[in-house]
Amino acid sequence: MKEYLDKINPKLKNYIENKIFPEYSKNERAHDINHIYYVIRRCFELIKQNDLKVNFDMIFTIASYHDIGHFINPKEHEIISADMMYKDEKLKEYFSPEERLIIKEAIEDHRASAKSEPRSIYGKIVSSADRNNTVEQCLERSYYYGKRLEPNATEMELHKRAFYHLNKKFGENGYAKFFLKDAEYERFLLEIRKILKDENEFCKMQADYIKMLENKTE
Repeated sequence: MKEYLDKINPKLKNYIENKIFPEYSKNERAHDINHIYYVIRRCFELIKQNDLKVNFDMIFTIASYHDIGHFINPKEHEIISADMMYKDEKLKEYFSPEERLIIKEAIEDHRASAKSEPRSIYGKIVSSADRNNTVEQCLERSYYYGKRLEPNATEMELHKRAFYHLNKKFGENGYAKFFLKDAEYERFLLEIRKILKDENEFCKMQADYIKMLENKTE
């Protein structure tokens, strides 16, 4: 990733890292700054694998802002995040009006449950990069996101909710779309679909994994 980060305007990168990244402390664990770093890395991996000719400053900005409004309203976070980016006057120093509109639309289009395809290659890159690509990510993010939405749920209710959600998203007819070639993601789909065939085994696996994570932080 460093080869791409080195090509980003250093003043833009410095502004985002110092003024935007700290805002992710307001989000729950599934959409915190570690997730943003992951999406940025995946964006550049997909660009390289698919030999795409794009503006790296725009990609970095889209990935950096795409979940910034998640803490305000998870169900409309893509619209809120896009609006927060578009109202950021500082970005006018780095992008033309046309580029800022593409960035805004890409953020609006990134959500996995969106009914239509992203309107630009930028939206397709970030939307694809935003997908989990390991079972461990799925176990962690689905649990903590569910806990944020349903703080009074029992542990078993959270595990069952995660099982239902992940089946709906990544199952054989799941709504999560991937718009670029990526062998790593294809391997992940095979693995997660195998795990999602048995609800009891999934719930046990997630419970054990979350317990391990929380023991590490104690």
